[in-house]
Amino acid sequence: MRELVRDLVRKQARFFLVTGLAALGLRLLLVWRFPGVVDDSRLYANIAENWLRHGVYGVTNSGVIMPTFSRLPGYPAFLAAIFAVFGIENFRAVLLVQVLFDLGTCLLITDLARRLLSQRAAQAAFLLAALCLFLANYAATALTETLEIFFTTLALDLAICALYPGAAREPGRGRALVWLGCGLSIGAAILLRPDGGILLAAVGGYLFWLLLVSLSQGREPPRLTLRSIVWSGVLVAIGATAPLIPWTLRNLRTMHRFEPLAPRYANDSDELVMTGFNRWVKTWTEDYVSVQEIYWNVPGTEIDFTRLPGRACDSPQQRDQTRQLFADYNRDHDMTAELDARFAGLAADRIHAAPFRYYLWLPVVRIADMWLRPRTELFPSDPRWWEFNDDRRWLALSLGFGLINLLYVAMAVAGLLRHRTICGIGLFVLFLFLRSVFLGTLENPEPRYTLECYPAVILFASALFHRSE
Repeated sequence: MRELVRDLVRKQARFFLVTGLAALGLRLLLVWRFPGVVDDSRLYANIAENWLRHGVYGVTNSGVIMPTFSRLPGYPAFLAAIFAVFGIENFRAVLLVQVLFDLGTCLLITDLARRLLSQRAAQAAFLLAALCLFLANYAATALTETLEIFFTTLALDLAICALYPGAAREPGRGRALVWLGCGLSIGAAILLRPDGGILLAAVGGYLFWLLLVSLSQGREPPRLTLRSIVWSGVLVAIGATAPLIPWTLRNLRTMHRFEPLAPRYANDSDELVMTGFNRWVKTWTEDYVSVQEIYWNVPGTEIDFTRLPGRACDSPQQRDQTRQLFADYNRDHDMTAELDARFAGLAADRIHAAPFRYYLWLPVVRIADMWLRPRTELFPSDPRWWEFNDDRRWLALSLGFGLINLLYVAMAVAGLLRHRTICGIGLFVLFLFLRSVFLGTLENPEPRYTLECYPAVILFASALFHRSE
């Protein structure tokens, strides 16, 4: 990164200074006017406070601290560090530190563009990242996204640094340290969110592809030998999994369960997992609106049958059956094992009747919704923006954010098509593909889940400005 910093400071100091100040100003404005402290933020903060004050990694339930493994320790550890210095539940300090991480992400994206493309593309990448409303919006929200995106970008940058020219030039030990750093960055991403493991699969898959290419063509890629490819994969795997060992041992000792990550549905061992209800939701949900209006309400809150889209019922009989299930749930707002089993039976009938819809069509639509929906979920905008009955200010925000998101995606596609042969592009394409496929399997298509892909989106978009130097 020394070469990048030296060149940028000497040649384009004014551009980076002005753009950097604009990036900082945008994020500080969002922290001041729209700070995001949601239910998950308070849960993470509760774990951090109990860990800091009582030495117990747990949640407070009816005044009693109960050990938990429902959330990975990365973000609670971050909050605990901030709270220890600036005071318990000082979310403003948390958001300001996240702003610094987000600005670091902008520099890492710039470094990627400089290594793989050109100085001109690096400037474009910095501008696109610095003024990206979606990255800035989550920097002002006490959730895992900002740190997850930072470590994802760091891991990708280190992988490119080790793989291609313009990176670490020292042989042997120097490159090994870079690969180990890549693995540790992936490990940090996994400690924040379990789906950080997709990044490990992408890096490992790309190394495996390089290995297959070298074997099939009978020649080794530039700067890589067969032995170095294998050793690189081993170092990445060690770095990514080593940070999980203390967490896994803690869960074995405290929770008496082998859990190296976190449960699929972020539940504790004494909580009912609504597998039947979740499976039924996946037989019809397509968009974030259904998540907000139906999925998040269970258990504990009334669910409105009139909010259920028509595709959730295939016949009048099935509609009556579903209506009765809603009525039974709404009596106590509790999901019992018996009621969950009835939802499971309904889901099985719907899957049997339309397997193509369940296994292919709906996942594809959910992926498209997460990629293309206006990213206004942190604002008081109506998620049903297309009905055009929201307050004009928030409707304009939804339409504006939607157009900006489409512009970023369109620029990324155009840039990728224009420069698809550039070294290293395959790593980013593989990461985008694996993450998108994984997200299609979820019953809660939230737009924020694609934000980890935005460094790659911005890199591809910057390729439109690439010129050979």
